[in-house]
Amino acid sequence: MCDLMSSLHSNAPAHSLADTKKTIVKAFGGRPFDDIFEEFQEKPLGVGAIAQVYKAKLKPDLAALGDDDIDPDPPNLRKRVRKNVDVLVKSTPQRVPSSFVAIKVLHPKVERIVRRDLRIMAFFAATINAIPTMEWLSLPDEVVQFGEMMRLQLDLRIESANLTMFRKKFKNRTTAWFPYPYTSYTTRQVLVEEFAQGIPLAAFLDDGGGVFDQEIANEGLDAFLRMLLIDNFVHADLHPGNIMVRFYKPEQLSLALGRHKESDSPEDSTDVTEEVLQRLRPHRHHPDGWKEQLASIDREGYRPQLIFIDTGLVTALNKSNRTNFLDLFKAIAEFDGYRAGQLMVERCRQPEAVLDPDVFALKMQHLVLGVKSRTFALGNVKIGDVLNDVLGMVRHHHVRLEGDFVNVVISILLLEGIGRNLDPNLDLFKR
Repeated sequence: MCDLMSSLHSNAPAHSLADTKKTIVKAFGGRPFDDIFEEFQEKPLGVGAIAQVYKAKLKPDLAALGDDDIDPDPPNLRKRVRKNVDVLVKSTPQRVPSSFVAIKVLHPKVERIVRRDLRIMAFFAATINAIPTMEWLSLPDEVVQFGEMMRLQLDLRIESANLTMFRKKFKNRTTAWFPYPYTSYTTRQVLVEEFAQGIPLAAFLDDGGGVFDQEIANEGLDAFLRMLLIDNFVHADLHPGNIMVRFYKPEQLSLALGRHKESDSPEDSTDVTEEVLQRLRPHRHHPDGWKEQLASIDREGYRPQLIFIDTGLVTALNKSNRTNFLDLFKAIAEFDGYRAGQLMVERCRQPEAVLDPDVFALKMQHLVLGVKSRTFALGNVKIGDVLNDVLGMVRHHHVRLEGDFVNVVISILLLEGIGRNLDPNLDLFKR
């Protein structure tokens, strides 16, 4: 069943090219299709249940120049000094603008299809909810929440806004990055964003990260924890297909602290990303050659950078849920399992429906003490197994968690799988 359903993620039936062109022309204010692109790959890069994605190259007058969405002001002395400090104390990626874009186009009539499917789900949820002892699951509420999540993905302007928000929050962070969204051309049906030039993280999980295993794992964990604990704005779909890895040469110290004009034009920039990728692609599915080439890239001074894509789903806890989550996180970090169990019971959706709350808290204490003896290094503890045990106890004792909590748990499960593959010694709580 999982294999069958996963095929819908990137191999769903595609809509016609004619429908795509019609939708794109409308998004660009009626400009003829041939006047929008210098190149347009007619075969979609991927086709999902809601939309399909193409790669194209915009005409020069439509291409963006650099990071004007997050740093519109020209560089001044203060910015130049700060930039040089960043170069001295950390590895800073060069931002190389690109006129290549990824274009996501919604399937025609997809909104009507989603509404129909949600009505069917709501009917069966109500039927199951009528069965005695099943009402604690509150399946109708879950369908409503799922429907809201689906509706958010039916307006691509939301994904564009999420990209802008992520870019602003990661503006002064060194490696994780998000593509530039062309908000002027993005509509409800079309999303235009900078093409993420890189290799899917899945390739590194399959063939190995070689000398970059630890670095990629650390950067991924650092980015996730910053989203979760600092920004309260979490990418909620962080599977390996939505994380790209590119390589860059660290920026050089600039002595031009006075007035100085730097060109952001794609024509004046060297795209080192494609150069490195051309060296790696022939070794895909050949782990020995792949790792050897990675070692060579490392010796030449290239560093990895993570690029996150597909930001249609995000989790942002409200004030109450965020307080609850941080309290729970603190209790687990301090290995106070009984308190963690109490918090889960007190702050769940239906505390009065919980069965044997004291027993649930004692089970949490037993689980956490077992983990404490092995630490949270992924080589010693399978976080996925721990969370599965917790979810099993939650079902048995009827502890109904908030949907946002479940989204965070799923994100941690995905992170654990990635981290374990790349660096088994990564310790979640030592960060």
